[in-house]
Order: sequence, then structure tokens, then C-alpha cells
Amino acid sequence: MMPLARMTIRNLDDGLKQRLRQRAAAHGRSMEDEARDILRAALSTSERRPGNLAAAIRARIAPTGGIALEAPRGRLSARRRTFPGDHSRHQCPVGVC
Repeated sequence: MMPLARMTIRNLDDGLKQRLRQRAAAHGRSMEDEARDILRAALSTSERRPGNLAAAIRARIAPTGGIALEAPRGRLSARRRTFPGDHSRHQCPVGVC
């Protein structure tokens, strides 16, 4: 049998400790058992978090089968702002126009 590790948690917020006490009482166990169960549940998931926002959104929507969006009517136009020295809209070399 493997020896069990011990752990002490210092500077626990009083409100958090009270909520742990209430949760343990609701489940009919000690605060220590409740904390162990919380840690076990939190650390037992092998769920990988997506690396970017788009992947996170896809992962969140995937279980629902996706969503259908209507295409916007008409043509959306975006005005391009130009700034002094911005030659990207011109056909001439930079600094020549």
C-alpha cells in the first residue's frame, strides 16, 4: 500500500472555509473529505482546453450540432480610412506619389 500524502492549506479565506463547511455538511462528510472530493473531481478531468478563441467557440457549440446563421442581406461595405503616408491604395511606389 502506498503512503498517502498530507497537505496543509494556509491563509484560507474565512468565507471559503465556511462554504466548504456547509458543502461538507450537505454531503454528510467532513471538511477534509469534501476538500479531497473537490480536488479529485477538479483534477480527474482530462479535458484539454482549446488554444484559441475560435477553437473554444467550436468546442462549445459542437455538442449542439452547430448553428445556422442567415447571410446578411445587401452588401456590407467597410470604409477604409487613409492616413498621411499611407500609399497602400495607390499604384505608385511608396514615397513617389
